[in-house]
Amino acid sequence: MSNIVIGIEGYVGTGKTTVCRKLLDKVPNSILLHGGNIYRAISYGIIKTGLLDQKENLSKLNHLDMKNIMDKLKLKIELENKETVVYIHDKKVKEEDLQSLETSMATSKISNIANNDKLYEFGRNIIETFKQKYNVILSSRDIVNMYPKVDYHFLLIADIDERVRRKIGQYKGKITEEELKKHIEERDKLQKESGYYKIYPITKVIDVTNLKTPEDTMNKLLEYINI
Repeated sequence: MSNIVIGIEGYVGTGKTTVCRKLLDKVPNSILLHGGNIYRAISYGIIKTGLLDQKENLSKLNHLDMKNIMDKLKLKIELENKETVVYIHDKKVKEEDLQSLETSMATSKISNIANNDKLYEFGRNIIETFKQKYNVILSSRDIVNMYPKVDYHFLLIADIDERVRRKIGQYKGKITEEELKKHIEERDKLQKESGYYKIYPITKVIDVTNLKTPEDTMNKLLEYINI
């Protein structure tokens, strides 16, 4: 039996990363490919190298070739403890830097204007490479467009107040609930404009608003996965 790819997308604050990690314990011989973190790492690198000043007009980055920037940053993906991690210039990018408010918003803005063609080709190649040895749990955006051969595709949704409630603890008092709500709404808008959150014939939309724990969400997904 050949290995499979389980693609999980979700609106901000729906807990996709957590549920992906839960699935690692249930899907045999599986690894977690953080596709979104590759994009986040490129955005983080752009910020740190001064290519992006978020106070400036982003028009100078129009049609930015994300794969070209990735190569300039010497970005590498490694597998550690069944999950992918990202290195820039041989230094691992910390999870808190990838998930920061600044990186999150920059990623949404950049994805709205960037050219992803070559990056998506890279993504397809790395998925195929991992799939030769593992079942791949893929947490990313625009999955079906990027990797049409995905075996399962889930889109996690929830109402905005529930997403704020789930997300607020991550920022440890750095932002108020009202500020975070505006931040999430702005990212939703940008990501929809980027063509994300599309529903395809293969897509299973899972509303997690009333699923109170990551285990509840995991069990809901497992209802659809044949392993």
